[in-house]
Amino acid sequence: MDADRDVATVLVALADPTRRQLLTVLVEAGRASATTLAARLAVSRQAVVKHLTVLDDAGLVTAARVGRQVLYRVRSDPLDASARWMADLATAWERRLETIKRATDG
Repeated sequence: MDADRDVATVLVALADPTRRQLLTVLVEAGRASATTLAARLAVSRQAVVKHLTVLDDAGLVTAARVGRQVLYRVRSDPLDASARWMADLATAWERRLETIKRATDG
């Protein structure tokens, strides 16, 4: 997958407030099962599993089987890449605004 598609996938995954909340809970917990996460959110375990699938497809979480449980944890690399893209975009926009400002002041 290329970088633009990766960022797009991350942004789509983060567009849902339940998934953002799920990531927050996972960051606080470190690792957790879908059952544990559902107990902390106002959604069913089934809904948590569906949201985790979207987050996994975006590379934002990873799953590991530990005994009978599947434990999820957050992967920061896709978040970091998306944050860099947004920072680069903001920097480019600020340069453009500065150019416009200098042109109108002169």
